[in-house]
Amino acid sequence: MNLLAFDTSTDTLFIALQRGTALWQHQAAGGANSSATLLPSIQQGLQALDLQFADLDAIVFGRGPGSFTGLRTACAIAQGLALGAGKPLLPVDTLLAVAEEAREQHGLTDVMAVLDARMSEVYHAGYRWAEGLWHATHALGLCAPEALQVPEGLSVVGNAQAAYAERLAPQATHLPALPTATALLRLAPRLMADGHLVDASYALPLYIRDKVALTTAEREAARAASQPAPHA
Repeated sequence: MNLLAFDTSTDTLFIALQRGTALWQHQAAGGANSSATLLPSIQQGLQALDLQFADLDAIVFGRGPGSFTGLRTACAIAQGLALGAGKPLLPVDTLLAVAEEAREQHGLTDVMAVLDARMSEVYHAGYRWAEGLWHATHALGLCAPEALQVPEGLSVVGNAQAAYAERLAPQATHLPALPTATALLRLAPRLMADGHLVDASYALPLYIRDKVALTTAEREAARAASQPAPHA
């Protein structure tokens, strides 16, 4: 199977190409840089594996949740490539990719995947690995770090611990994991077999937050709340 996979939902850009058993992968700064570097890096990978877009079976991309700018970049480029090459798309939830990366890196099979959503919030979803695939155990959501309820014994995986430290499930075990492109490639065969390929017109981001920035008043309130109380 020949697959292109990429994720731009976090501050790290991940790209991977698979040609049969051969693998090419690339990692770089994401965020605003993704729109400028994603396509040239994909071309570099295609050349490295002697592939053309026409040789691909599908294009796999992280659909979110995550950075608004990153998700728009991923969807736009996935759609453009799919239309140009006449190839189907496989959108994959980024938190599912985090769970898969935690399984690969840490051997975990029951996790709460959590990504920093900025604005003092986190994206979260629970997954359990059984019978060769992931099953959702806790619905996708968005909340303040201290509001996240993690069942006893469940590991928290993702990138939010570095940002929120003791505010985020202090009783839980925390391990790093990101939605890598190689995680997308590992998830792809089963998702494709289960009928999750879509036409290019369905290259849509998964948003679970309508608001992308704090107002001036909200920023001032947050700043005031973080200041130590004055002495009496």
